[in-house]
Amino acid sequence: MKKTILAMTVASLVAAAGTATAADLPRSSAPYYSPAPAVYNWGGGYAGLNVGYEWGRITNSSISPSGLEGGLQAGYNWQSGQFVFGGETDIQVTGADDTFAPYKFANPWFGTLRGRAGYAMNNILFYGTFGLAYGQIKGTFAGLDESKTHAGWAGGLGMEVGFTPNWSAKIEYLYMDLSNRAYSITGTTNGFETNMVRFGINYHF
Repeated sequence: MKKTILAMTVASLVAAAGTATAADLPRSSAPYYSPAPAVYNWGGGYAGLNVGYEWGRITNSSISPSGLEGGLQAGYNWQSGQFVFGGETDIQVTGADDTFAPYKFANPWFGTLRGRAGYAMNNILFYGTFGLAYGQIKGTFAGLDESKTHAGWAGGLGMEVGFTPNWSAKIEYLYMDLSNRAYSITGTTNGFETNMVRFGINYHF
């Protein structure tokens, strides 16, 4: 059974501070004031794309599907001071599969509907997310295919950076658990527990 350990180190601190110096001004000149720094607005709707990699295991088996995944996301944020909260949905297609003769299992697609809550340091947002997950598991045995749609949950952590008023980029870790269902080809119940790391870009309306 393949075991994967994720070591995820995200180091990011982008700080921009402008200092204005008033030197050699005439004694009678009006006081010089530096403009107040702009505050990034996370509120409102957004939509975007993401791409990443997922790896996991089919429960009650020795099969560990992994592969690339990518898809679309959309959501809405509310902001109160430095606190940001909202909801997000996404739909993904994946190439995650694995063969342990004579069985093959794959996760062709999945989607999530999650809440998000985080803390903004101006244009940098750190957040947690949790909610509903659903997706397809496809099993193959001796030329026979069996596919089922599973429901479960997903949760994780992420960081999003706004680099213009309308565009942001994010990195996100997500764990997803699609609960067990009975499969005739295995004679038992099987589900899918998976990890994923993905990168995305959003346009804010």
